[in-house]
Amino acid sequence: MTKVDYPEEIRSLIAQLRRLPGIGPRSAERISLWLLRSSQSPCAALAGALNEAAENVCLCAVCGFFASRADGCELCMDTTRDASLLCIVEQSTDILPLERTGALHGQYHVLGGRISPLDNIGPEDLRLGQLARRLDAGTVKEIILATGSDVEGEATANYLTALLRTTHPGIHVTRLAQGLPAGGGLESADDLTLLRAISGRRAAEQ
Repeated sequence: MTKVDYPEEIRSLIAQLRRLPGIGPRSAERISLWLLRSSQSPCAALAGALNEAAENVCLCAVCGFFASRADGCELCMDTTRDASLLCIVEQSTDILPLERTGALHGQYHVLGGRISPLDNIGPEDLRLGQLARRLDAGTVKEIILATGSDVEGEATANYLTALLRTTHPGIHVTRLAQGLPAGGGLESADDLTLLRAISGRRAAEQ
């Protein structure tokens, strides 16, 4: 007896969905069947949105954030931002969490990765040339290094700190403070987090 399976078209759809991050085989199957069986199938709209995004969204040549080919980069076109403050992040997706805090009103620069010898990613693979051109304009007075707190993020921050002190010594370089998360207790913090919290301690507020 032949084992019954979904038609080839559905199997192909499931296979494509499985390639997406965070979607396993069962989730891919459920999503595929929902898309096909929904009374108001969003397949056409979804396909249209995907095509439109693929055709019309690019990375800004200046800052590296997502930009519209037609309308340009929203960040770079915002003249109300403080051009003297530049926050450096690893990926384009790191910008929005910082923006949501409402604490940063400067500009951003996306490296497009981080130094990782195990992955064969070195400084030459990052957007450092674009960064140098922005700094050479002489507008930036402070750089905030907002790379990750893991080994690769620290290596990238250390490299940038040493590089900037040599190439642009007049620019003040800072690093995001790291320590205990809000609402967290000491018993749940790892040794490295506690070490950074102690090293970055500040005066108690009255």
